[in-house]
Amino acid sequence: MGKQALTLDETRDMLAYVAAEMQRNQDLLSEADRAIGDGDHGIGMARGFCAVGRVLGERSFAGVGALYDAVGMTLLTSVGGASGAIFGTLFRAGAASLKEQQTFDSSALSRLLLDGLAGVTARGKARVGDKTMVDVLEPAARCCAELTETCQGEVLAAVTEAAKVGMASTKDMLAAVGRARSLGERARGHVDPGAVSLYLILRSMSMYVTQLEQSVGPA
Repeated sequence: MGKQALTLDETRDMLAYVAAEMQRNQDLLSEADRAIGDGDHGIGMARGFCAVGRVLGERSFAGVGALYDAVGMTLLTSVGGASGAIFGTLFRAGAASLKEQQTFDSSALSRLLLDGLAGVTARGKARVGDKTMVDVLEPAARCCAELTETCQGEVLAAVTEAAKVGMASTKDMLAAVGRARSLGERARGHVDPGAVSLYLILRSMSMYVTQLEQSVGPA
């Protein structure tokens, strides 16, 4: 049986791992954006997560909520453009109900995703089918809500798979919001770069927890 919850330090280490992975995937994200955008999505996300890595290494945090809120604020102020606003909102809205909680379990992940989804849809007005990161976030949040009694490794693996399916679904969609909306039919055949980013974030979280479980065993 895997870990039921991450400690505060392990949660910070997980987010530092995510930050490194997002920087490593800069070219992949920019390539996805060149098809339906201006090609700088990877640059912005890498810049934002580089700043996240610095914040995580330099500051201390009272709880999981403060940790995720700091990630969100850093993305909001350093990524730039719509991506900074949306991904910053995801983490900050998701952090609101976690407050000074000292561990991060599947229930906390569910609240992070569900509250983040509410915040993102309120801010950006996008819905499932609009060819945005919401097409990843909504199925990931729904999947997680059904698995709140499951250990972290298993729930993150399932959430990542749901996110992957959601990301792939954007390939055949028309864009209803954002810059790609003006492309009409030309947007078909290309995945949404924001959807790719969110999938990579969730996949990185899953990778970290899998490695942690293998190294330290169940908790």
